[in-house]
Amino acid sequence: MPRKVDHRERRELLADALMRLAATRGLEAVSLRHVAAEAGVSTGMVQHYFRTKDEMMSFAFGMVMDRIRERSMAAALPEFPRGLVRALLLQILPLDETRRLEGHVSLAFLAYATVKPSMGAGLRESAAEMRTFLADQVRAAGVEGGPPERAATALLALVDGLGMQLLSGQFSEAEAVATLDAQLELIFGGS
Repeated sequence: MPRKVDHRERRELLADALMRLAATRGLEAVSLRHVAAEAGVSTGMVQHYFRTKDEMMSFAFGMVMDRIRERSMAAALPEFPRGLVRALLLQILPLDETRRLEGHVSLAFLAYATVKPSMGAGLRESAAEMRTFLADQVRAAGVEGGPPERAATALLALVDGLGMQLLSGQFSEAEAVATLDAQLELIFGGS
């Protein structure tokens, strides 16, 4: 009897191979052939699941965003909404090997989207969802001092900047987390 193939699992296997390549060699070095070699499968199998490099990259970026959401929900502290915001933002920071890999992929994807605007749609959608979610949490906390959307934008910009600094070795993980906590203190007040 033929084995049932889990197509989602296969797509994730290929996306993980793409992420490893992107993190070590950059997205410009990624091709369907390279991903096939990294995943240990045929180029034909890659083409079965992804017609183009862009399609494969979009799937991989979406997978990174899904994993961040899943981890942040699992790590959320009972202190809502501040704990949820902190848990989510900590999952974006490259504080371990998994998140460093995702950080490299996100930066590479962002750089690629600047020269290929059609790829930016997914980035814009993810950023808008994240900003809305964070603004809703700030609003739910009853924080005063300006529009919640501005606080959400500031948090995202801070985490993006800290992420780049961590990936390039300019800050330690402890410094990055302390900086994030200081900003959360400014927005949400004392814990």
